[in-house]
Amino acid sequence: MFQGSIVALVTPMREDGSLDEKSLQQLVEWHIEQDTDGIVAVGTTGECPTLDENEHCRVIAKVVEFTAGRIPVIAGTGSNSTTEAISLTRRAKEVGVDACLLVSPYYNKPTQEGLYLHHKLIAETVDIPQILYNVPGRTVCDLLPETAARLSKINNIIGIKEATGDLDRVTKIRQLCGEDFAIYSGDDATARELILLGGHGVISVTANVAPALMRKMCAAALAGDKAEAEAGQLDAKMAALHSDLFLEANPIPVKWAMAELGRIPKGIRLPLTWLSEEHHEPVRQAMLKADAL
Repeated sequence: MFQGSIVALVTPMREDGSLDEKSLQQLVEWHIEQDTDGIVAVGTTGECPTLDENEHCRVIAKVVEFTAGRIPVIAGTGSNSTTEAISLTRRAKEVGVDACLLVSPYYNKPTQEGLYLHHKLIAETVDIPQILYNVPGRTVCDLLPETAARLSKINNIIGIKEATGDLDRVTKIRQLCGEDFAIYSGDDATARELILLGGHGVISVTANVAPALMRKMCAAALAGDKAEAEAGQLDAKMAALHSDLFLEANPIPVKWAMAELGRIPKGIRLPLTWLSEEHHEPVRQAMLKADAL
């Protein structure tokens, strides 16, 4: 089972918007050096909406190539089209990912039965471990714990990334889905509490900027060491990052921060824009508090 600090990796781009595979390789190596527990390639933070299908699959394939089996790779393969999600999931499996992360279908507002049938068909069509991803703030639909429970009975649906920040849900999902169903935080600000409640880790934006610190915090929380996880050297130091990396829509602030670190070029694709100047100093101060600068 995947656990700990799993980075929702940014996709490096040059200023003209083209993919930068050299920077991608360097990012992967850095995360391995920093003991990051896993990588999600081409999730929301990886700008999946603006990559075409071939680019999407190429980035996934390159991350698999660059990791060379040293840490797990989870591919973002969700779509609001069930057919497209199946295609992306199948292609991710072909290049050797360890699991796939499938966001709830966005924009078209499916019912709970529609969500169930969507994920069921993908799981039955592509035999690879699959993680549900519930983020109502982006998808405008909410995968309810009762629907997650139905899906948890499908053998290769192994867990859920819960990005509501609602910690009461963790207890309910655990009760309905059982101990073997993995629960990951999709909200950095509440990740520590979620893990201490029995979650398995976090799929993290903050881990792009402060990978070692996030990994240490997750390890302490997974060990049940509440005091250590909360300590000034761990989660408290990242608190400003957890909030300020969302001053504008993710991944705008985190890509700016990574460019400030010299890890990626200043590239992002429309309709996303580079971080507004008024937010530069708050994000910079948050990075300083986390010892990232």
